[in-house]
Amino acid sequence: MLKNQLKEDVKIAMKSGDTVMRGTIAMLNAVIKNRELEKRGKLMKAGGDAATVESESQLNDEEVVEVISSEIKKRKEAMETFKVGGRPELAENEQKELAVLMRYMPEQMSEDQIREEVKKVIVETGVTIKEMGKAIGAVMAKLKGKADGTVVSRIVKEELSK
Repeated sequence: MLKNQLKEDVKIAMKSGDTVMRGTIAMLNAVIKNRELEKRGKLMKAGGDAATVESESQLNDEEVVEVISSEIKKRKEAMETFKVGGRPELAENEQKELAVLMRYMPEQMSEDQIREEVKKVIVETGVTIKEMGKAIGAVMAKLKGKADGTVVSRIVKEELSK
């Protein structure tokens, strides 16, 4: 399970003195814990019993990958902001954290592979350029965690503009 791997890796980072890895994984574990607490709260409001709520509120690997994807997106946005703001040292720190987070993502698809999936979705759904968001959503659902949203968006736009 991915959460167990994160716990082991934070121990390894502590022993080795890798502060970037330790800090990044600790932050990630905190975000995962917060997401589980949110999920637990929703389940309690729905009237679940304590034992069921406890087991069902734990994030599975797919949900953990979603959390990691969200954190990766934040790092990429922060890097751009720091670069534009003339703070290359902060952008470099975000880049280091991004590299740690990418270790836990499924293997990323190539642009050619993404393009093939985009073409399939366009044919299956019959979307037009006006429904680009619908196509992007469908592709992202199929490629969950395996493709960057910006790349998917760009490819969908290119394919629908043909």
